[in-house]
Amino acid sequence: MRPVQAARDGFRHTLADRLRQAVGGPARLRVVVLLACVLALESADTATVGAVAVQLERSLHVGNTQIGLLATVSTAIGAAATLPVGALTDRVNRTRLLTGAIVAWSGAMIVSGAASSYLMLLITRLALGAVVATAGPAVASLTGDLFPAAERGRIYGFVLSGELVGVGIGFLVSGDIAAVLSWRYSFWALAVPGLVLAWAMWRLLPEPARGGQSRLPVGAEQIPAADHIDPADRATAVPPSDPGANDQARGQSPTADAEGSVEKKIEEEGVRPHQDLVLHSSPADRSLGWAVRYVLSIRTNRVLILASALGYFFFAGLRTFAVVFLRDRFSIGQGLASSLLVVLGVGAIVGVLFTGRLGDWLIDRRRIITARPMVAGTCFLTAAGMFLPGLLTTSLLAAAPLFFLAAAGLGGANPPLDAARLDLMHHGLWGRAEAVRTVLRSGFEAIAPLLFGYVSTQFGAHTSGLGHPIGNAGPAGAGLDHTFLIMLTPLAAAGLLLLLRATKTYPRDVATAQASEHATAHTAPPM
Repeated sequence: MRPVQAARDGFRHTLADRLRQAVGGPARLRVVVLLACVLALESADTATVGAVAVQLERSLHVGNTQIGLLATVSTAIGAAATLPVGALTDRVNRTRLLTGAIVAWSGAMIVSGAASSYLMLLITRLALGAVVATAGPAVASLTGDLFPAAERGRIYGFVLSGELVGVGIGFLVSGDIAAVLSWRYSFWALAVPGLVLAWAMWRLLPEPARGGQSRLPVGAEQIPAADHIDPADRATAVPPSDPGANDQARGQSPTADAEGSVEKKIEEEGVRPHQDLVLHSSPADRSLGWAVRYVLSIRTNRVLILASALGYFFFAGLRTFAVVFLRDRFSIGQGLASSLLVVLGVGAIVGVLFTGRLGDWLIDRRRIITARPMVAGTCFLTAAGMFLPGLLTTSLLAAAPLFFLAAAGLGGANPPLDAARLDLMHHGLWGRAEAVRTVLRSGFEAIAPLLFGYVSTQFGAHTSGLGHPIGNAGPAGAGLDHTFLIMLTPLAAAGLLLLLRATKTYPRDVATAQASEHATAHTAPPM
């Protein structure tokens, strides 16, 4: 057994080394893993609802519309709470804010598993909006403060892979637990890693300084906390729009990535900012109303927000009803359907890891300023183009590779989109800007499961009320094939918006953000 154990230890050691090398050192890996786990919790919960949908329908005597409503309520509550939480994100300790949200989420999962009726389950899921409201703004703000602009696409690829891993866990693990034990244990099983993550966030991720002073250089072993940085250094911070500037301020050589940043290309090509949108004082203390108006006044940001919302709209409906659809369409069991979705999740992970790096590479090597919205738009169109024939075929063997490529496109749109949004915004607005985006995104996500479920009942068997099957009702998956085909329209629209609109307005809006950073460079950011 010793040689076998030695081989396993060697593999784990090699894998850990490769991961550290991929993200740039142990400190960076710690941040990426923790932030990825936060997103994994949120997506695992919603995916679990889809994975145990059949068991819930049988146990609680409900239909597709009620299942969709379970996913809708937590997302809707999260959307309502996102703006005030986004304002807090720009002012308070973000890691403590995340820790508290995760603890609340874990408690709500325990109560959800103990629900004795559909109404009780619906009510308990209202509390699950905590992570929905907190994750987006906090993760975006922490990513911007800890990683340079030239690497944002690549780093976001690693962080967003957690969201997809969470979906896989929700479908595979929760689905298998429900098949062997009960849907209740599927919810309880997620509460344990949630509490572990809350402890890890509290102990391992100190609050970084805002404005770039805590950026992690390649090879860093520790995360510099805000309270360990000299206030004088904080007050004379260099704008985070220049990825190499803080290295120069510390007497280090700027990295090669600094030369390849989109901001550097903006300067080289002399792109002029919108002077009426250039900030001349720190926006950190401005009101929430002012911040919302300013964020929405940036043209490219409006397009990115809408495109992201349309993409997540389709994704939310897909993760809620994919298992039900696959079981009915291809006449397969719960285990095989869940396993197939994990394979598609791998495709989505491949997409997020590839496109984030691709966008950064096109900016750095090909000098394409608009690479990030261009790559994201192409991904959305690819996803729609691959889903279409996959939904039309009745052969699982033919559909599987098409769904794999579609998942890669759907997941791959997000890293360049998320990186682009940070490019467009002063660092003092990152939390509130992401909150504005999350409100619209969450609104689309909230309505998607309910709308998908309702539309499917209209194409499927005869229903009454909110989707209860009556008479000679068809299977749970009846009508979902038509529903998914119809919902490809907003996915394609997202791609066209990015390619036809965002690529035209993006350079000047990035130049505006860069000018704002320079104009407020000597304003001390908040702790």
